Amino acid sequence: MACGSCGTSKGGVPTGCKDNGSCKSGGCNRLNVHDWLSLIPVSDFSKPYPYIEVSFNHGSRKDFYKAQNPLQYEKGDFVTVEGSSGGFDVGVISVTGELVKLQMKKKGVKENSEDIRKILHASTAQELEKSNESKKQEKEMMIRARVISRELNLQMKIAEVEMQADGRKATFFYTSDDRVDFRELIKRFAGDFKVKVEMRQIGIRQEAAKVGGIGSCGRELCCSTWLNDFKSVSTTAARYQNLSINQTKLSGQCGRLKCCLNYELDTYMDALRVFPENAERIKIKNGTAYLQKKDIFKNLMWYSFEKSNTLYPLRIERVNEIIELNTKGIFPDELQAVEVAKKAAIAEKTDYVDVVGQISLKSLERSSKKKNQKAKENHSNQRPQNPNQKQNPNQRPQNPNQKPNPNQKPKSLDELAANLGQGNKPKQTNPNQKPNPNQKPKSPVSADGSAQPRPQNPNAKKPVHHHNKPKPVNNNPTQTNPEKKD
Repeated sequence: MACGSCGTSKGGVPTGCKDNGSCKSGGCNRLNVHDWLSLIPVSDFSKPYPYIEVSFNHGSRKDFYKAQNPLQYEKGDFVTVEGSSGGFDVGVISVTGELVKLQMKKKGVKENSEDIRKILHASTAQELEKSNESKKQEKEMMIRARVISRELNLQMKIAEVEMQADGRKATFFYTSDDRVDFRELIKRFAGDFKVKVEMRQIGIRQEAAKVGGIGSCGRELCCSTWLNDFKSVSTTAARYQNLSINQTKLSGQCGRLKCCLNYELDTYMDALRVFPENAERIKIKNGTAYLQKKDIFKNLMWYSFEKSNTLYPLRIERVNEIIELNTKGIFPDELQAVEVAKKAAIAEKTDYVDVVGQISLKSLERSSKKKNQKAKENHSNQRPQNPNQKQNPNQRPQNPNQKPNPNQKPKSLDELAANLGQGNKPKQTNPNQKPNPNQKPKSPVSADGSAQPRPQNPNAKKPVHHHNKPKPVNNNPTQTNPEKKD
């Protein structure tokens, strides 16, 4: 995440301010407070407020400290403060000035309290380096602490570990439904980690605030950004707002009901004062109607009869009239439901053409249907072979790549018997068929079925056969030409 003051790259991705946790605007930390009094000048006769709010572990924990010279510190500066049990700690200033007074009053912290410690000085480079080394050990310590708690069979969960900047003290935040006896656990922690151990129990909502995340609304969780006062939330808040009691939709990441259910509850309660009370049942001559829901935006009350899913919207005035008649023992003939007109959606004019759905894919659907039909026909035509049947050696092997003809109709038993009875009978020719001039004439067939020779052309020339005479053998190798005499 990045705040509004962080730069962005060409693609719109935030590049970050590279301040490594000391963001000047405070938008990169949790539970930030906007100092809306920072630009208001302080009068000459008034003194600056001597208390400053300091945040630790990226806003996970905040405390108030007293400064000797509060004007030299600004928001986002690293300061070194007194540790809770000796030593020092390093934090970031979150709020200064008159706004700190309002924050202390809100959280019930008194100015003269002895628990308020002092700010020593601005953090040096060595102190920051020592703090970074201590922070790197927190993850390993949390994993090891969870393993030890499981070995001791303690019903608790280690949510977070916070190391002091000087490395002398470690605070373990845990959640548990019941009270836990962790005396043996503290001994194991002190022996393994060699630090002073402090255990703090937190609630499940506070654990979700420390972990952080994105809510169903698409924004960061309220408990990890600005909400620090957790109020109890019940299902009655959902009923007043006509929300369905669905546990998965109404619960947040902590597993409890969402805190935002209380945000608009007061507005709904004020709007429901107009609706009549004891209006869950109204009687007419046809039967008893039961109240299903209330619409505070249209001031309508929806009723339905028993064993019927039809809803009848009634105005508040009509419901009051029926209630008065029922008290007198009079039952009206009908409810006189209101017709709720639904607004038709107006089509927006666009400069582009939406071609989605115009492309037809029927050709692909036909081909797929044909393939499925062929597969069914092949499956139906296959018959189980007899294992005792001998294979014909003269039979040609079938081509596995040969595709069956889908247009060929299977022959019946009568047609097969007729074809076997015909034997080698000549095929019947079509009398209307025209002769092909390019086709060669077939040889005539005699009555006994033997082929007769074709008649010879008298004008055709007889073929001349050239017989090669054998050359005489020359037994005398010196004589090259035996016919020529010297």
